[in-house]
Amino acid sequence: MIMNGDKTQQENAILASTRRQFFERCGVGVGSMALASLFAQEQAGAKPVVTNPMAPRQPHYKPKAKSVIFMFMAGGPSQLDLFNDKPMLREHHGQLPPQSYLEGKRFAFLKGTETLLASPQKFGRYGECGQELSDLLPHHREIVDEVCWLHGMKTDVFNHGPAKIFVNTGSPQPGRPSMGSWVTYGLGSEASDLPGFVVLQSGPRGPRAGSSLWSSGFLPTTYQGVPFRSGPEPILNLTSPAGMTRERERRFVDMVSDLNRLRLDQVGDAEIATRIAAYEMAYEMQSSAPELMELSDEPQSTLDMYGATPGKPSYANNCLLARRLVERGVRFVQLYHTNWDHHGGPTENLEVHLPAICKEIDQASAALVRDLKQRGLLDDTIVIWGGEFGRTPMGEVRDNTGRDHHIDAYSMWAAGGGFKPGLIHGKTDELGLGSVEDGKHVHDLQATILHLLGFNHERLTYRFQGRDFRLTDVHGEILHDVIG
Repeated sequence: MIMNGDKTQQENAILASTRRQFFERCGVGVGSMALASLFAQEQAGAKPVVTNPMAPRQPHYKPKAKSVIFMFMAGGPSQLDLFNDKPMLREHHGQLPPQSYLEGKRFAFLKGTETLLASPQKFGRYGECGQELSDLLPHHREIVDEVCWLHGMKTDVFNHGPAKIFVNTGSPQPGRPSMGSWVTYGLGSEASDLPGFVVLQSGPRGPRAGSSLWSSGFLPTTYQGVPFRSGPEPILNLTSPAGMTRERERRFVDMVSDLNRLRLDQVGDAEIATRIAAYEMAYEMQSSAPELMELSDEPQSTLDMYGATPGKPSYANNCLLARRLVERGVRFVQLYHTNWDHHGGPTENLEVHLPAICKEIDQASAALVRDLKQRGLLDDTIVIWGGEFGRTPMGEVRDNTGRDHHIDAYSMWAAGGGFKPGLIHGKTDELGLGSVEDGKHVHDLQATILHLLGFNHERLTYRFQGRDFRLTDVHGEILHDVIG
């Protein structure tokens, strides 16, 4: 290997000896050793100090929350069939909406001839707050006063992939860091044997836009989300090959770390520090991840509360896993559940498929809030429920009943971590086409989540390509009214 001119003979000897020991222990031949020695010469920079990039760090000010669980309903849940009863829609069902209500509105598929569509669901008001809920979400009645109801939400993008990226990264284009990456970049993690940012998926397929939703973007890759799968191997390629003992695995990781540290000293590339931390984390997760995924050690009463079945992949299992993850110090847990894209048609309609998917998520979503509260975890855990946008008051002309994407007046909810419980925030017009009171934007929600975690969203930045970037771009106002 070609060394820099200021390297001493002693350093060269140490490097050569370390590499030789590594290849000898791993059984690599002389030819491979020679090939491995042909690294390209790089200009050495300042020697960085190797530290754990996920070590816990202090935010800008005292936080109300220390972790986040985001239950992402991929596809756009219909707020008009779940949370917002609109008697005016029943009164004018089948009629064209007034043109004045449509000014400035954008839709993905509507052609302008669609008529108003009343919800067939029965609604009631529940809890001391009096929040409206349809009969599709009976278990939500148990948490109605624990939740801060966010109506009149607004986003900028009406196509699924870009809209999901926008909610998660603050930009509709791929390549920006996700919210979970920003949070772990700012706070690190309290989990020493698990990733700081974990992704769990359920439903018939993965969410549109895929891994860009939990990407670290231009942040160091140590902050990207790590997808966990159900089954005996929750993380791909984590299991050791046959014949590799735990002791040999430890020696292997130590030797690779030594080599990486030597290379880090030589070239000063921050990604090498990430690589060192990744090897150590992978070693620790070989024990912690399978134990985490084993739900059979939970009391039967807890499994029944969630509707979870050990060994059977489901949204319910993922909600229970989310609680177990934050208990172990994981900073950000993201659950994706598909498919909420109910346009109408044989597989995505409001008559059959909306009730079915509500049944999949209702009990477990409510159970997660209840479980966190009874364990004393809700006070410092933010729980978010919602999708990338909502649905229109007009129906689509298809074989079955459905609604188009709507970006101007939809609903989400938040619980714990400093959000005011039992608060109904925001109001939409009598048809549900726009916000008439306390409207809020995706960037406002992002800014508020960061605020509750102890960050000034304008100061949590990362310099890239000559300027400072942040999750909220150049937007976002903290929603002080929803903070307790």
